[in-house]
Amino acid sequence: MTGTGETRALWITGPEEAEICVTQIAPGPDECVIETLFSGISRGTERLVFQNRVPASEHQTMRAPFQEGDFPYPLKYGYSAVGRVVSGPGTGQVVFALHPHQARFACPAAAAVPVPADVPATRAVLAANMETALNIVWDARVQPGDRVAVVGAGTVGALVGYLAARIPATEVCLVDVDARRAALAGHLGCAFAAPQDAPGEADVVIHASASDAGLATALSLAGREAAVVEASWFGTGHTQAPLGGAFHQRRLRLVASQVGGIPADHTARWTYRRRLETALRLLADPSLDVMISGETAFEDLARDYAAILRAPDTLCHRVRYDG
Repeated sequence: MTGTGETRALWITGPEEAEICVTQIAPGPDECVIETLFSGISRGTERLVFQNRVPASEHQTMRAPFQEGDFPYPLKYGYSAVGRVVSGPGTGQVVFALHPHQARFACPAAAAVPVPADVPATRAVLAANMETALNIVWDARVQPGDRVAVVGAGTVGALVGYLAARIPATEVCLVDVDARRAALAGHLGCAFAAPQDAPGEADVVIHASASDAGLATALSLAGREAAVVEASWFGTGHTQAPLGGAFHQRRLRLVASQVGGIPADHTARWTYRRRLETALRLLADPSLDVMISGETAFEDLARDYAAILRAPDTLCHRVRYDG
């Protein structure tokens, strides 16, 4: 069946509870129907949703593009689906859409972005994370020759390091408490250091660990008048930032970055569609397969979801749909 009818989706049904539930789809005249091949779990954000840590004040701003249900639950949440168009505009194309974990879905044709021919569907699930990393690099204004420290080598932090390391003459160091991230850093063209060993006097620091200790490390690594870009999202958590000591004397800047907004110096020319298309093109590099830390069949997702979100070594976890 390719049109109106039933399909299955992952729903968060209670506090740290998930189920595969029957969902109805009814495509409109300008919509296409997509048979999902893979989806990606964005551990940081999905864990906050799963644990009911989205502040009530952000229930509207944190809605996923095709979310059903409302915070805290029941709802279906996610934003990294790759599939093949089986009816409607673009039939036969492999596309990326910002859609929750669902076996088949309908969406406006404009929301289904073709995956480039040199990007396999298995890797295209990284598109949403790469889009976030691209926006962070824009907010950080990394320049050729800069010394860049990225604190927190999770999915987004590692992709920020990957992009920054490809700007000519940059020196990029991924900083993480997990020494196993050293191999990942090397694979992506970055140096690696534990927090206590990280080089200081950085021109740009990006914080992506979502921890108070990580933010303290980020501030300590920034050189005079440098920017510290806060790329983490803490949800309902309260964050302690050490703004005493040398923070003011060194005239540091703490800058927020959030993928929901394109930086002001790009808005005259860049659309969200163009940014996502660029993120997909950036995934042509086979070395980025290292960012996929595991794979689960969709049929097993409700059973395994909590463990995937809990595991500290999860980067991008891929969900496989066998049709």
